[in-house]
Amino acid sequence: MFYIFKKEVTSFFSSLIGCLTIGVFLLLCSWFLWLSPNEFNVLNAGYSNIDGLFFLAPWLFLFLAPAVTMRSFAEERKTGTMEMLLTRPVTDIQLIAAKFLAAVVLIVLALLPTLLYFYTVYSLGKPVGNIDSGATWGAFIGLLLLASCYAAVGIFASSLTDSQIVAFILAAAMCFFLYLGFDGLAALPFLKGVNNVLAAFGINEHYKSISRGVVEVYDLAYFVGVMGVFLFATRLRLQALKW
Repeated sequence: MFYIFKKEVTSFFSSLIGCLTIGVFLLLCSWFLWLSPNEFNVLNAGYSNIDGLFFLAPWLFLFLAPAVTMRSFAEERKTGTMEMLLTRPVTDIQLIAAKFLAAVVLIVLALLPTLLYFYTVYSLGKPVGNIDSGATWGAFIGLLLLASCYAAVGIFASSLTDSQIVAFILAAAMCFFLYLGFDGLAALPFLKGVNNVLAAFGINEHYKSISRGVVEVYDLAYFVGVMGVFLFATRLRLQALKW
């Protein structure tokens, strides 16, 4: 299991696409938060917060997470190493867990430099430290949980095809629907009676709740449940490939 985990991480950084993916993510975050004259610019906000990061990151993760996970199983199938991988002395659960954890670690590595934004705003506040640290750390936790859900979806999408491009598109589409699709359904007039129930199925509802700095068991259970559903679906897919 550790060998597969290590292979996934090292192979990502050994490719040009891997480094470019993380580089583009950080470049876009820096541009919108510090350079571009828009509503998310920290320096133009007039008060110390990095709320713009927590609004932009879920959208950027719609491309980052699929880019990280698209090669997980798709490349194994395309290169013909999938059969060898399935016959190794590791269970399907261990195989999926190794690839999932590798994807989460890669996304965390992309997210770590954004802690500099928090430190910068913390230092620029008047007085120093004039920032709602509790809400900010809660938002970082929510962002990590959201990214983990995207990673689980990406792993599942990669198991459906041997094309990395198709896996990327499928993962991005499914992540987008999970993030805002249920909110769109809840806004339909003829579903007004169940709009709250439909919205509760979407990631956005729970992400906004945690981003306020309140980490509730209900929201944590939701994120864990979404990850579990897609990882279990990936296991069923691997079993189908064996058959």
